[in-house]
Amino acid sequence: MYTFLTTSPWLDYELLDAGNFEKLERFGQHILARPEPQAIWDPHLPASEWQRAHATFTREKGSQERGQWKIKPGTPEQWVIGYERPDGLKLRFRLGMSSFKHVGLFPEQDPNWQFIYQQTRKRKAAVPRVLNLFAYTGAATLAARAAGADVTHLDSVKQVNFWARDNMEASNLDGVRWLVEDAMKYVRREVKRGSKYQGLILDPPAYGRGPNGEKWQLEDELNEMLKLCKELLDPTDHFFLVNLYSLGFSALILDNLVSEIFPTMREKREIGEIYLHDAGARKLPLGTFCRFAT
Repeated sequence: MYTFLTTSPWLDYELLDAGNFEKLERFGQHILARPEPQAIWDPHLPASEWQRAHATFTREKGSQERGQWKIKPGTPEQWVIGYERPDGLKLRFRLGMSSFKHVGLFPEQDPNWQFIYQQTRKRKAAVPRVLNLFAYTGAATLAARAAGADVTHLDSVKQVNFWARDNMEASNLDGVRWLVEDAMKYVRREVKRGSKYQGLILDPPAYGRGPNGEKWQLEDELNEMLKLCKELLDPTDHFFLVNLYSLGFSALILDNLVSEIFPTMREKREIGEIYLHDAGARKLPLGTFCRFAT
């Protein structure tokens, strides 16, 4: 089933506008303007509204990601926002302005955080084991942990794991296992050890490096990674989620991979696109996903 997912109304987050290859967002009390390559249409709001931004990110010449924030006086470089859902999921996130335009959170993943929380609670295992790969600052990790899972959080960047730990403590949680590892190497070892998980989450980048310089290229590695993940899933009690944000990597590619590797999940899976809607009701695409559960 091809599906479109978007964020539910959220007190501390709002996509105010998008256009001219930028997006205007409110995180708590602070408004940020930053690049968005898929916002190819005109902005909905007037320029005066964009000028209200407390911080604006400008790319360096010749770089798609790296740049600098121009921050208005009195605006903190770090702050905390809340996140709460009717099903009981309640988290807090520390945000900060990085040199790669990111702030430590991808709000469009809200429907997937809810999926993780709800599916973890449905597992038959008394304490479900969940593995989060390419885990970044840990929102998905915390959703699983808040539902009672034994969570392993893996990312190749040590500083990012520290950030995730801050989010855990801000959310009044504990007990997460933190790993600074190359995801592919770790998963291969886990398969050899015969490990099984009731939940698997992965959000791989288009390109990345492991802690020892190991190369990750999405189109080269994803097929093997998904095959290994299949080996790690508890055969009768599991949920699985993969999310991709890579321009040109369509949901049809993901559909082909998942159909081949997880044929028994064909009728149970959701596959499609994640988006945010702005004040002009335009849908800003922000990735493809596939998820399913027994």
